[in-house]
Parts: sequence; structure tokens; C-alpha cells
Amino acid sequence: MNDKLVDNYEDVTVYGLENDDESQMLALQKECTFIWSNKEGWPVGVIMSYVFRNGKFWLTASSQRARMSAVKRDPRVCIVVTSTGTDLGANKTVTYKGTCKLLDDRETKDWFYHELAYAIRPDDEEGAELFKKFLDSPRRLVMEVTPTQRIGYDGKKMGKATADWMAAQKAGDTDGAHPEGDA
Repeated sequence: MNDKLVDNYEDVTVYGLENDDESQMLALQKECTFIWSNKEGWPVGVIMSYVFRNGKFWLTASSQRARMSAVKRDPRVCIVVTSTGTDLGANKTVTYKGTCKLLDDRETKDWFYHELAYAIRPDDEEGAELFKKFLDSPRRLVMEVTPTQRIGYDGKKMGKATADWMAAQKAGDTDGAHPEGDA
């Protein structure tokens, strides 16, 4: 437990996501929220499948999708990944600001379609091979997102800090301070 005391949830940066948890989450999770800005500057997001390789997110969509022209106009994007649905349980998340490049070369498509297909269908070789063929459509592009900033959060740390604070209150320590979690 950290000795620093807080009395509210104004600063949740103290509940940061550990690097090991982040790495595990990125390997286990197969979906993210991909966010971009439309012509009017409004943020828009969709759920997309991804693979994370060599410090970058790799995704794909057909070139006629609105997000593709938006990325050509402004490559600044955001990706949000949560632990929900993985063996890590809920309440862990990481958000990345980054830049997106659109790629159309055969070499990138070949390795990426293979990686995505087997990430989505890890126990189904026949299904993965069919999915690779399905992905390889004429207008499809590969999206390479390079993170430039990371914001991680571990809700379990916050839950532990809250439980510790509540226990201290019940024990008669009613000075209003809330211990910062370090779990």
C-alpha cells in the first residue's frame, strides 16, 4: 500500500495498468474501439478486430469506409482496448493516441491477413484459411496504427483502494482520507 492518502477519485492515474497486464491483454483481446474524427471534427468510433505486432496495431477495412477517407485527411486516431471477455476479467483498459497509415502492398496484406485470420480463428485452420481469402477483396486496405501516447487504467486497483478505505472507516479511522491502492 502506498502511504499517500487521497480523499476522492479525482486523480485515477494512481490506478495505472501494469506493463505485464497490458501485454497480456493486447495478446488475448481481439477487438478494439477504433476512433477517428469526421469532416466536422466529431469523434466517431467502431469496434474492429486487430492484431498487435511490433508495437503497432494492425486492422483492416475496405477503402470506401468513411474512416478510411477520414484517416487520409487526418491520420490522428485513437484505439481503446479493454480486458472484458478475456481471462483477465473486466476493469482493465488502455487507450492509445496514435497515427494511422493506410497500406495497400501485397507483402503487408499477405502477412497481415494470415495473422488476423489465425488470431480470430486460432483453433480452426480451415476456417482461418477461408477467412484469409474472404479478407482479400479488391478495395481492402491495411491500417497500421503507431501509438504516440498511452493511458492505462486498472479498476481492480481502484476497487482494492476503496475496500481498504472502507475498512479503515469501519475501524474508526474517520479522518476522511482514502488510501491509494497499490494492488
